[in-house]
Formats: sequence, structure tokens, C-alpha cells
Amino acid sequence: MDVLRPPLLRIGGRVYRKNLLREQAFPHEEEEEDFCAGPGECADEPCDAFAVEETERGFQCRVEVPSPLYKYIIGKKGETKKRLETETRTSISIPKPGVEGEIVITGQQRSGVVSARTRIDVLLDSFRKKQPFTHFLSFALNQPAIQEKFLQFKEEVLEKCSKDHGVSSSLFQNPAKLHLTLGTLVLLNEQEIQKACDLLQQCKEDFVDQITGGQPLTVEVAGVEYMNDDPAMTDVLYAKVHMKDGSDRLQMVADQLVERFVASGLMLKEWDRVKLHATVMNTLFRKDPTEERNNTMTGKSSFKERESFNGQNILKLFEKFHFGEVQLDSVRLSQRFSSDPSGYYATSGQLCFS
Repeated sequence: MDVLRPPLLRIGGRVYRKNLLREQAFPHEEEEEDFCAGPGECADEPCDAFAVEETERGFQCRVEVPSPLYKYIIGKKGETKKRLETETRTSISIPKPGVEGEIVITGQQRSGVVSARTRIDVLLDSFRKKQPFTHFLSFALNQPAIQEKFLQFKEEVLEKCSKDHGVSSSLFQNPAKLHLTLGTLVLLNEQEIQKACDLLQQCKEDFVDQITGGQPLTVEVAGVEYMNDDPAMTDVLYAKVHMKDGSDRLQMVADQLVERFVASGLMLKEWDRVKLHATVMNTLFRKDPTEERNNTMTGKSSFKERESFNGQNILKLFEKFHFGEVQLDSVRLSQRFSSDPSGYYATSGQLCFS
């Protein structure tokens, strides 16, 4: 990291400079990070981004934090918590590990409580981004007719292209889990899952019903394309998806859903627009058959470990392969590493068009 140009984080309308603390390494423990306010910003100044209550003993602020994130506030041997309390002259109460609840910050000075809360928010924001995603918004494409055509595609690819470098049956998606991914989420407790479910229903009322007219969207799945720059070194091959009537209604639903979830803080912004595609082959599947078979967002850090395959012949021979038509009637909040009775991902929540 360039010490003269450290990363900046924007939280609650404020800008913070992120400083990396290099301390003595402890086996199997994560590197600790610390933060301070950026130029022109003082973390000790009162802020209206959260509520601070005045009590008989001073001031108090409560913040809901999923239990898996407690350890980042506590730190190695409690050092982060102690430092926060010392520097802000506050007391920080954290529930027991595994018990969902609120972190309570108390102090004699309002500015100290605000400073502690702000620093906790910055820590949580940073470490939340490091958590593997737990859920994703999806359109299911596992209808029987699509699965049948996908299996035909797989059979013909292996018959005609199995001698091409890297091509094998282990690359193919599980037909029962064919889907379109709109975006990924890190939901760490039941409260956050419920918040995502509630937001889905709010989106239905606010704009989805207007776009869809309360009817399923007829979609055609046809043709294949690759993700990276060189078809001779392909990592992800996907089927292209478009509305049967030529409209952009599916794209509108996808983009507006992601925009709303990003604005709520439940999803990180990845791209300017959602790339509508259905992964059919992925080199991540080769390494671990149980890996969540999603789009490229599932394994950015794994690209260096991948063994690419030569997709040139597949792209040429199956350029216009027709997987079929499907009626999309809902957006699902799907749970990673799970299956329902149909073989698709377990659904934590759902937005139905009709």
C-alpha cells in the first residue's frame, strides 16, 4: 500500500483514511486493521448518522451487529476493544459469542461515544467486505425443458470437443441449479435475512409490478459466450439470455433491484449494469464440485488457481445453440451451498411477479 495514498472509505457521508497496522504475527489469526478520519473530518465530532441517547450516567449508543462480526471489534486478545475504549474514553459492551444482540457504547462525553461508534462502523464495514457471500438474488432457469437441452449441450460438447485442452465433464453446471445471478449478499443472521426479504417485497410494490405488469417474463436462452479476453483460455462460458419480445424489461428489473439493494447497504456495487447470463461451464467447478456454481463474482480470488480450457471450438460449434424458452415469474433470495427438494438452491425469500 502507498502510505501517501491510502485507501479511503466513505461511511455515513464521512471519509476515512484506512491505515494498515502491522503487528506481531499470530498463527491462524487475521491481520488487524485500524482507521482514522480523513482530511477535514474528525471522528470525535457529533454526527447525525446514528442516535446517541443521554442517560443519567452520561451518553449511550446502541448498534446491531451480527455475532460473526464481534471478533473484529474485540480483536486479538481483546486489544482492539481496549484501544477503542481507551482512546474514546468509553465502555463497550459486546454480547457473548454466538448470541445475537446489540453492542452498547457508553461514556461521559457525547463526542467520545460518537467517535467509538464511528470507528466501530468503519471496522465493521471493512471486515464485512471480506466475508464470503451467503446469499444471492437469482432467477431460476432449471425448468425441465431447459435442463434437457442443457444436458444435450453437455453431451454434444463432450462428444465434439473433449480433445480440446482442459475440456472435461467436471466443468459443467449442475442442471438443477441453472440460474441468472443478479447480485450477491452477505447476510450474517436472521435479522439481516428478514431485512432482505422485506426489501424484496418493497421493490415489488415500488417498481417491479409496474415493469412486469404482474405477469411472468418470457425469456429465450440461446447462444454461448465467454467471460475473459482469450477464448483459447476460457474460465467461464455462459448462455446468453434475452427477452422474447425484444424489450429491456428483464434488464430493468435486474438493474433496479440491484440499485435498491446497494442503496440499502445489503449489497456491494459490482458493475454499472447487471450482466444477464447463465453460467454453463466454469473452471471453478473442476477444483471443487461442491463450489457454489455461480458467475464470476463467486471466485475472483481463485482465477490465478484456475486451469483454463480452450473454448474456441465450443464457441464456433455452439454459437447459436438454443437452450429453450422459459417463463420467469419470480426473483429468489437464494442461499449459497444449499438445495431444495427440486435440486435448486434453498429459498430464503421470494418476489413473485403475479
